[in-house]
Order: sequence, then C-alpha cells, then structure tokens
Amino acid sequence: MTQTDFAIIGGGPAGLAAAELLSQHGRKVTIYEAMPTPARKFLMAGKSGLNLTHNEDFEQFKTRFGAALPHMAQALDDLMPMDIRRWANELGADTFVGSSGRVFPKVMKASPLLRNWLKRLEKLGVTLKTRHRWQGFDGEKLSFQTLNDTIAVQHDAVVLALGGVSWPRLGGNGDWVNYLEAIGVEVAPFQPANCGFEVEWSDFFKEKFAGAPIKSVSATSKMGSQKGEFVIAQHGVEGSLIYHHSAALRDEINAVGHAALVLDLVPDQSLDKLTANLEKQNQKQSFSNRLRKGTKLTGAKAALIREVAPDANKMPPNTLAKLIKALPLPLTAPRPIKDAISSAGGVKWGEVDANYMLKKRPGLFVAGEMLDWEAPTGGYLLTACFATGRAAAYGALKWSIQK
Repeated sequence: MTQTDFAIIGGGPAGLAAAELLSQHGRKVTIYEAMPTPARKFLMAGKSGLNLTHNEDFEQFKTRFGAALPHMAQALDDLMPMDIRRWANELGADTFVGSSGRVFPKVMKASPLLRNWLKRLEKLGVTLKTRHRWQGFDGEKLSFQTLNDTIAVQHDAVVLALGGVSWPRLGGNGDWVNYLEAIGVEVAPFQPANCGFEVEWSDFFKEKFAGAPIKSVSATSKMGSQKGEFVIAQHGVEGSLIYHHSAALRDEINAVGHAALVLDLVPDQSLDKLTANLEKQNQKQSFSNRLRKGTKLTGAKAALIREVAPDANKMPPNTLAKLIKALPLPLTAPRPIKDAISSAGGVKWGEVDANYMLKKRPGLFVAGEMLDWEAPTGGYLLTACFATGRAAAYGALKWSIQK
C-alpha cells in the first residue's frame, strides 16, 4: 500500500468534492457509501430546484455561518460562489441567478449535474463502493457492513463525510457519533436547523387554512427582519421565511421554553397610513369587512389575526394597526430533526486542527455537516459542504506528504 491510498466515507456533496480534489492530484481514492446510490439528499434537494450557492456580496455571504465562520473562512475563501458556478458550468449545468440572488442550474434539477460529476470521478479513477455502511474502527482498520458480510479495510488517510441527521431515510442516521465518541471525540448534540415550528392552532383554523401560503410579509426575530413567505401547516408553520429565523427561534425555545415570531402582515404600508385607513371604516361593519376595506387583508392573513388575537375585532383602529404591523406568532417547539432541512451540531471545532484532521486520530479528517456549523437555506449549505470537503481533502493530501 502506498501513501496515495485515500478513503472517503460518505457519497454526498462533501465526500464527492473531497474525492474530486484528491483524484485530480493523482491519488488513489475509494468512496464508501451506505446507500445503493450516492448523494440521495443532494438529489432530493434538487427536486424543487437545486440551489447551489448565492450571488450576494461575498463578505456578507460569509456572515451567514455565524459563530463557525472563524473556522470555515479559509475553506470558503478557497471555494467562492463564482468557483462553484464555474465548476457546474464545466459539468454541463449552466447556472443562472434568480431574483433572490440564489444560484441554480438552468435545468433546475440535480440529476444531470450529479450524473456528469460521477462520470468525471470515474474517469479520474475514483472507485465507488455502495452498500458499504461504516461500522467504526477495527484497530487501525475501518469496518464496513456490506450486503453479505462485515469487512475491514485499511487506507493511509480517511475523510469522513457522513452528514448530519436530517432526512435519515436518505442515509444520514448519525450512527457515526458513537464511533467517534468511543475514541474520545466530543460531538455537540444535533438540533434541527432550517426547520418548521409547532403552533397550537385551533381545530377550525387548521381545518380551514392548513396548506395556505402567507405571502408578502415581513418577520422579525433576533436574526433581524426579513421579507418573504411561509405556509400554514397542520402542526404550525413551514417555509423559507420561517427557516431564515429558525436558529434564533430554536435557541430561544431552548432557553425559555417558547418563542414568538413577530409578523408584519402589510410591510409596504406605514403604521400611520394603516391606522388612517382603519379609522375611515364604519365600526358597525363586520370585522372581516373592515379588514378587507381598510387593510386589504383577507383569507388566511385575516384569519391569522383572529387566531392569534381573538379580541382583535374589539380593538380601536390604532391598536389594531399596531397588531397587524407586529403580530406575535407564538411558537412552542421546532419540528423534529428528521423533518428539518439540515441540522446544527456535530464534531466540535476544538477536535479538529486547521486542516480538518481529528486531533485524537491522525489521518482521519472530517467534512460537511458532520462538523458543528449551520447556515440558512439559499445556497449556503451546499457551498459549505463543497468547501469543507475540499478543505479536508487538502488537509489529507498535505498530511500524506508530510508524514
């Protein structure tokens, strides 16, 4: 066995990115994937439009990674959004920038890009072994459960890219936590990220409005204010506007047991104008008519006011206007992590060196959602998986040369 023998455990975006870099440097690479096919979560994410990265100012882009940024900054600098667009274009997935700044392949789907990516890896000599589920360590070797047997193999360096614990049906069940904790590696508990939240809706509201979109609103939390839309769900609320605030809301619920997302149902109207329009309405009209004529709020938006504030119909115009501009939506809990788009938590940054190598296991590197970071949707998640996968591969490459 030579010093050019590398294993990648996990065939998602981080693992494939690591394999690509190592193979481009002429190294022998084997990818071990537990599922029958690789990158299942990547494909699922692409079903509604594969959001590869984001086109916003790069310095602003990096702030989306919060407390983890000092650890990830170099990896992000080494693979900027423009680099990802160039890479996708080379694979025949020409990209465009949407109105929100998000970057997508023109065909929107993930499958053509993944198909061409796997072909490239095959041409580079990468070996892909599916249905090989990692079972931890057998001394210095890696143990895998295959369809027929348990096998032990040895490689000079290993990149772990096993993902977090969201969407476990697609392969990420987090069993790797036990194997790393067994060798003394500290792992921050996983939590849902980019998730929906539970709201104690009345039966009437659930029956009538579950599935209804709430568009053109602004929401405020400790994350600041953001315009967008969300969806009323049977259990509570879902959607991109909710996901933007999910980290702050989750942390607040963890701290005090509840949280409120403050909604502005008419963000394009000033409080003074809204108050004036409501004052013009005949107070003898029904509440729904006053709302419709004075605020143009109907349907789910109007019902949401009554659901959150049952006595809203008795409020004077100035008080009602303030409520509409700052409606506190009470949230009781984040949705289960299995339903979340991504997860927070993972291998603590103090456990890896600047090259993404575990300090307690030289030659073992960690990438992607296994690490303790989170970011909002919008292309940030995939960008960081690509970037940390490549960074861990660089680390493995340097270590193999120096050892």
